[in-house]
Amino acid sequence: MAGIYIHIPFCKQACSYCNFHFSTSQSGRSDLVNAIAREIRITEMYEGDDTPVSTVYFGGGTPSLLTTAELSDIMDALHKKFAIDDKAEITLEANPDDVSHQRVKEWMGLGINRMSVGLQSFNDAELKWMNRAHNAEQSLRCIHEIQEAGIDNLSVDLIYGSPLLSREDLEKSVTLIAENKIPHISCYALTVEPKTALNHLIAQKKSPGINSEEQASQFLLLMNCMKENEYEHYEISNYAKAGMRSVHNSSYWQGKPYYGFGPSAHSFDGFTKRRWNIYNNALYTQSIKKGIIPYEEEILTDQQRLNEYIMTALRTKEGIDMNFVEELFGKSKAEILLQQTGKYMLSNKMVRNDHLLSLTNEGKLFADGIAADLFH
Repeated sequence: MAGIYIHIPFCKQACSYCNFHFSTSQSGRSDLVNAIAREIRITEMYEGDDTPVSTVYFGGGTPSLLTTAELSDIMDALHKKFAIDDKAEITLEANPDDVSHQRVKEWMGLGINRMSVGLQSFNDAELKWMNRAHNAEQSLRCIHEIQEAGIDNLSVDLIYGSPLLSREDLEKSVTLIAENKIPHISCYALTVEPKTALNHLIAQKKSPGINSEEQASQFLLLMNCMKENEYEHYEISNYAKAGMRSVHNSSYWQGKPYYGFGPSAHSFDGFTKRRWNIYNNALYTQSIKKGIIPYEEEILTDQQRLNEYIMTALRTKEGIDMNFVEELFGKSKAEILLQQTGKYMLSNKMVRNDHLLSLTNEGKLFADGIAADLFH
């Protein structure tokens, strides 16, 4: 098995743009942590698979809200159920306001060796607009706390394209990241999702909307700045120093199997079976107490598998492997796909390198649309 994902659905407060599954209420947290540990113990999806687990990822939500004891309960359940590789990448997502030297040391004691920190911005006004619980000073302090405690495998999140972010702000952020020797950065374009506070504010004319042209301009600037600072742009939203790619997230893009625990967590067997737990914390906990994992499941058709491969592979630096397409889906499918990409190569949005088809920087501006157009 490639990896395990643990979803911790709790946050201190709701960011204005977020539509992930989370709760700002901490009631029932202990019961839910116990339920996650029990789900791990009773799962049968990978019975008989003794392949060592190569990654564990605590995401959310805000996993850094959990106590060391709560995290330890989950890690203990994982070790009892699965063979976790001695060199496994074990990541904890954290917010800057939860980080201290002592806490990082405690996390390391549990086996956590990589951290992903939700900085989002180094601009205090923008952080306030996003309704984040930290400020820019806390962001820099937490980076130093993590590094001084002994974790060098560190990733930070940034958001670009907000109405409060200037090109100068974005360049400053990249400079700060490079100067502080952060080896991995995930950069996401701000999107306005339905039912979020940001969507409501824009609809009520209480906040400016997203300028798509400025957002595209910032993405191009970001790509250039990251290249100048010797970061590899290995996936649309991810940049890394040499050898510092996210092993866990890369397994998603490579179609490897993974298992998800916790409410809303997804699992994939690496072939055709995909399943996901229900999104309701209380119903999830009640069901697990009865010894029942509450999930839905689908079996992917060959067409769905090919479309998913196109969508994920096109986002990566390597791109679509035509040999892989022909081997798994047949020569005719590969030929049709190659014909479809012709117009994008002529317009300099895609390039071909032997059997690999990938996006150019200009093409990355239209990644989702190009992928959808190539679907079968």
